[in-house]
Amino acid sequence: MPERSAEPPQRQEFELATADNTMLAALCGPLDANLRLIEARLGVELRRRGNAFVAIGAGAASAEPLLRELASLAHTEDITPEAVHLALRDHADRGVDAPADAAEQEDEPTVRTLRGTLRPRGANQREYMRCIRRQDLTFGIGPAGTGKTYLAVACAVEALQSDRVRRIVLVRPAVEAGERLGFLPGDLTQKVDPYLRPMYDALYEMMGFERVAKLIERNIIEVAPLAFMRGRSLNDSFIILDEAQNTTVEQMKMFLTRMGFGSRAVVTGDVTQTDLPPGRMSGLRHVLGVLRGVHGIGFQFFEARDVVRHPLVQRIVQAYEAQPNAGDPPR
Repeated sequence: MPERSAEPPQRQEFELATADNTMLAALCGPLDANLRLIEARLGVELRRRGNAFVAIGAGAASAEPLLRELASLAHTEDITPEAVHLALRDHADRGVDAPADAAEQEDEPTVRTLRGTLRPRGANQREYMRCIRRQDLTFGIGPAGTGKTYLAVACAVEALQSDRVRRIVLVRPAVEAGERLGFLPGDLTQKVDPYLRPMYDALYEMMGFERVAKLIERNIIEVAPLAFMRGRSLNDSFIILDEAQNTTVEQMKMFLTRMGFGSRAVVTGDVTQTDLPPGRMSGLRHVLGVLRGVHGIGFQFFEARDVVRHPLVQRIVQAYEAQPNAGDPPR
């Protein structure tokens, strides 16, 4: 009986009608690096002559809408490998269909800062930003690199610039990641700085170094270790508690009762990366069972597919989640 011949690979031909040489150069990247990245992720071969493209392989149907979306972005922004990675991730969430329709794009939450407009990536980031705007207290829980802290800082900056709050308060438990760093020199701010560096970096990116320094000097942006929050009542403030998995049950209760009138709080953390001493219950893990269903509080969970860092970070998180002892956070 004659063997069946293998099916020919999928083939998709298309043109980018509005593409000029400058846009094509931005789209393809240096030495076609962006095209090579798309080939590796979609399992296709891309051939190009001018603005005419041919995609060959199993992911050929996905290549056309992806390249058309990136081409439209190339008119207004640089198409970096990071932008390609995020676009690939968004298309994987939506399936093989064309980019999101106009109604979905219009409903997408955005954050406008002095340095530009920030847009969420993926359904979970979009819902996270909506939750921060709707609820007085939001919990963002998930693995590293999913944008929990960055988007919380962006929403805080937007609220400050639009006069919805009078100050931003950045809080973090001073717990070393498995190391004993010993005595740290300097005043209180200098001692806490290393623990708050991720939030500082986000602020500098959105507002500029000089403006952030002036706001800190005027106490409009305040940095505080969690241990120094007891007894305070924070009114008209946007409060961010980062790395909340390193709080104890008592510390979490203390922090959550600091909210005053006109304030909004965001708590971020990853319950799989706790640095507390053995035998101590994480306040973040505990609060999931205590506050779920309480009116005015929102919970947004992130997964490995939401990682917006290097693609390898996503695979690392997935590998850890696949281990028997790496349980998912309770839902």
